[in-house]
Amino acid sequence: MKRKLVVIGNGMAGVRCVEEILKQNSLIFDISIIGSEPHLNYNRILLSSVLQGEASIQDITINGLEWYEENRIKLFSGETATNIDSLKKEIVTDQNRSIPYDKLIIATGSSPFVLPVPGIEKTGVVTFRTIEDCKNIIATSKQYKKAIVIGGGVLGLEAARGLLNLGLDVKVIHNAEYLMQRQLDEMSSKMLQKKLEQQGIEFLLGKVTEEIVGDSRVEEIHFTDGTCIEADLVVMAVGVIPNSKLARDSGILTNRGIVVNDFLETNKSDIYAVGECVEHDGIVYGLVKPLYEQGQVLAKHICGLADLGYKGSVLSTSLKVPGIDLFSVGEFDEDETTKTLKVLNEVDEIYKKIVVRGDIIVGALLYGDTRDQSKLLDMIIKRKYVSDEEKRMLLQSLDKDATHIKSMKLSEVICNCNGVSKGAIVEAVQQKGLTTVEQVKKCTKASSSCGGCKLVVSDLLTYIHSDECNESIQQKSLCACTTLTEDEVVFQIQQKNLSSLRDVFAELCWQTIEGCSSCVPAINYYLAMIYPENGGQNKTFFLNEYMNAQIQSDGTYSITPQMYGGMTNVAELKKIATIMEKYKITNVGLTPEQRIQLKGIKKENIQAVCSDLNMPLSPMHGNNVRHVNTCFGEQDCQCNKENALQLAIELEKEMEYLLTPHTVVMGVSACKHSKVDMMTKDICAIGINRGLEIYVGGSSSPSAQKGELFTVANNRQEAKQLICGFVQYYRETANYLEQIYDWTQRVGLIHIREVLFEDALRGQLIERLEAEVLLYAGKTV
Repeated sequence: MKRKLVVIGNGMAGVRCVEEILKQNSLIFDISIIGSEPHLNYNRILLSSVLQGEASIQDITINGLEWYEENRIKLFSGETATNIDSLKKEIVTDQNRSIPYDKLIIATGSSPFVLPVPGIEKTGVVTFRTIEDCKNIIATSKQYKKAIVIGGGVLGLEAARGLLNLGLDVKVIHNAEYLMQRQLDEMSSKMLQKKLEQQGIEFLLGKVTEEIVGDSRVEEIHFTDGTCIEADLVVMAVGVIPNSKLARDSGILTNRGIVVNDFLETNKSDIYAVGECVEHDGIVYGLVKPLYEQGQVLAKHICGLADLGYKGSVLSTSLKVPGIDLFSVGEFDEDETTKTLKVLNEVDEIYKKIVVRGDIIVGALLYGDTRDQSKLLDMIIKRKYVSDEEKRMLLQSLDKDATHIKSMKLSEVICNCNGVSKGAIVEAVQQKGLTTVEQVKKCTKASSSCGGCKLVVSDLLTYIHSDECNESIQQKSLCACTTLTEDEVVFQIQQKNLSSLRDVFAELCWQTIEGCSSCVPAINYYLAMIYPENGGQNKTFFLNEYMNAQIQSDGTYSITPQMYGGMTNVAELKKIATIMEKYKITNVGLTPEQRIQLKGIKKENIQAVCSDLNMPLSPMHGNNVRHVNTCFGEQDCQCNKENALQLAIELEKEMEYLLTPHTVVMGVSACKHSKVDMMTKDICAIGINRGLEIYVGGSSSPSAQKGELFTVANNRQEAKQLICGFVQYYRETANYLEQIYDWTQRVGLIHIREVLFEDALRGQLIERLEAEVLLYAGKTV
């Protein structure tokens, strides 16, 4: 029987959480939503676009009535919850309705803060928070023309531009010396002010409102410095306060907002809270991305799925005003622990500021050119090590054409609020024939939240439909034997608990009885990954350490004795020389992988050769971690190589005989003298003064491709854990025969870092890898 889930609040945070719950498990809850506004779920952040004439009320509606109906959600719109009885587990509304719950989510949002000054009750003094507020302002603009906006923050400036578009004379009052002082430094603020003044907005800075004067309607605003200004419309935009009264009156712990833990739980059993009404770790968030992140965590938790919890968010801001590109993230104030990189181009009106602590970017301001905002946000959130070359590239201004869009990787995030990548948009446009930004928004959610990425989405859409675009993402069936894609086959294997080829062919309606050369190895690989306890016994994959001989075209065999890290010793060399003499093996050479290979071994001698050699042999069949290259013989380098060699040896031993979707080649270098050679490996670690840089996604085929910096490990042990965790996540999520380069492009380094940088998740990956290595080596756990 389904449990009853009630959500108080039909806003962006609460409904997004419901969307995530439906994604995770649509069968466990009967859902009811109580919304005090008489509207469907809409995007409050885009109300400024409605005011500016850029969008309609219909445009900012997120979920239509059909969404509620399709998901069997009971919506009580225009109804307000007045009491929560946590003992009886029921909610009472202002319409004397009693609604029982098993689980309750409070998502009551926030309300505009109104200055506590005389005269705020007068007609013409309004806030800007709801659809009704927006309609009221538009109606008022038809009769009155002298508009004052109190507040020089994001909302105030967006409202001011909207009033300007409505034909009003607009002045912005701000109590600080420059605009958006919480998100900008003085330079970027002054550039912004100049641009807004050119558009027609006037500013009175450093002014503190003392009184709103008039008979029944506002006529003037008086300031504490003795000055005054005429007004017949005043818009309050000085901030918001969490709507926590309902929770507080119902005995739920509150402070500035409703106090929650990392899983968005309140102090009352089965009662959760999410969004702007929430206080987490002493912080109340008023931006959309943190609210969505909270919703994702709560959805998993309430569905009984494992999650590490919400750990807070890095705050970023963009301004939705036509003709202005502005982005701010993280720390932008300078102190003794930081260094700052700045570029000011007054001709093109571009200003960039990057704040660095050590080699980690902790904050950034972009004015005039914001196309690197997603990349910067990722770097700051993941605390990525950034090279001097990358810093310089971030400060460069690119030509405003398709070049920037084309140079973006498919994995690069376009919409930060909803985590939509370039590849996801390309795929949607190409497969569904999308031609407008609105269609892209509905299909992928890109630009549907704060709207800051709308211009980039538009540029990307233009690029996709141009002759310049040669990028294509197509979902193909696994092979000619089925219409299912590779992902669909894997999903069905897991859903239906299919454990053999015969099961797969029968249950998934295979068009051939025995499959083909394409699907059989792929399915066998997935079966081995899904059921690792059986994989070690599967002869298709099992590699005995003394049976890795490869047959040659002339009927003889070749073997490659395993030399971890490309290192050997006198005893091994003597043993190899003795066997060469005994069995008259003359065809011997060094492989590109820094190993000795013996060729021309007769069939009748191969077993005896392996027995006498009594050494592990490098795997020569199947896809695996084939070898780890080192730079032991580098002549021009005198750097100490012992630490790097030991890492190479440990990596090879940790992942020996392990199945991988595609052959994996690694490299380890003690220093940067061999950086160029190592960068084309699938994974490489390069020593630096403070640890090891780890690069991933390099490739030498079909063309040379340098890897991308994944992270910097502090020591050898940390590097080994990160690489092993990376390989295991690749094994678990990549398609069969998908190289690491292609996998990182598809999945995205942002996501991979999110997984690997969480200690608990990385630990679980390493545990599974170690258990499977033992199985594939024919050992027991």
